[in-house]
Amino acid sequence: MNIHPFVPSDFPRLLDIYAASKLDELKNEPRTFELLPLDQDSQRLDQLLESDIYVYKNADMMAYGALHQDEIRALFVHPESRGNGIGKALLEFLLLKIKGEACLYVAKSNVSAKALYGAYGFKVTEEFETQYNGVSVLANKMIRID
Repeated sequence: MNIHPFVPSDFPRLLDIYAASKLDELKNEPRTFELLPLDQDSQRLDQLLESDIYVYKNADMMAYGALHQDEIRALFVHPESRGNGIGKALLEFLLLKIKGEACLYVAKSNVSAKALYGAYGFKVTEEFETQYNGVSVLANKMIRID
């Protein structure tokens, strides 16, 4: 398997993947968002670093996911590596580590991610307003009962 625990030397590539991927989850929003690099977003960075982080690597790191207890906190695949099943493999790996109910949060307008999560049994249970880089965005909480 190409999924391994994160090590500190992965951090620069993780930042690259985040920068290349983050705004894709907001591409269907009616507003335009400006990227806030992960290392400048203390709330998201702190949540990530308190999580168990796993990376998908072949010759290079192409994706990462993060898990904190029963919550999937991150699942990012570099745009150049999409369409190869990497996101599915990483999601399946994370789900195997969760005992019982799993949850995650996703932008309401991120239909492609919600379709992937729905295929694995996640259902929207809540809608709420949050912010990204100072701009309001609607989000969904999704739950999967194992």
